[in-house]
Amino acid sequence: MLAMLLAGLIGVVAGLRAMMAPAVVSWVAHAGWLPLEGTWLAFLGFAYTPYILTVLAVGELITDQLPSTPSRKVPMQFGARLVSGALSGAALGIAGGSMIGGLVAGLVGAVIGTLGGAAARARLAAAFGRDLPAALVEDVVAILGAILIVVAMR
Repeated sequence: MLAMLLAGLIGVVAGLRAMMAPAVVSWVAHAGWLPLEGTWLAFLGFAYTPYILTVLAVGELITDQLPSTPSRKVPMQFGARLVSGALSGAALGIAGGSMIGGLVAGLVGAVIGTLGGAAARARLAAAFGRDLPAALVEDVVAILGAILIVVAMR
């Protein structure tokens, strides 16, 4: 049950920052804390995968601050968050004995994180009077949340 809750929460992180969830899950798999060997998600634990996903996550943290970045609710951005949440949730679900359950929980979490994150950021931006501080708060929540979730899996 804990694994399904954490799979849903990692999906929420994916809804906030699409690449943060798979990057952190990949580091945990690479460290051997998340047994993915012999599954279709084994690639997350490969030698170079965490580095590649970390570069993508850092790139996302940077580009999210740009005014030209599209809304997370447009189909391409929303879809990426759903895939990321489902993939990351499935990886955590494997540790809990239910890959499909984790995939579904991650997918649902990604929807919640995407829509809830957009609403929360809009409110924070209104409170701050501009978007940058709200975006930075969201970055911190996504990073710390992802780390706390995978540590709880250990």
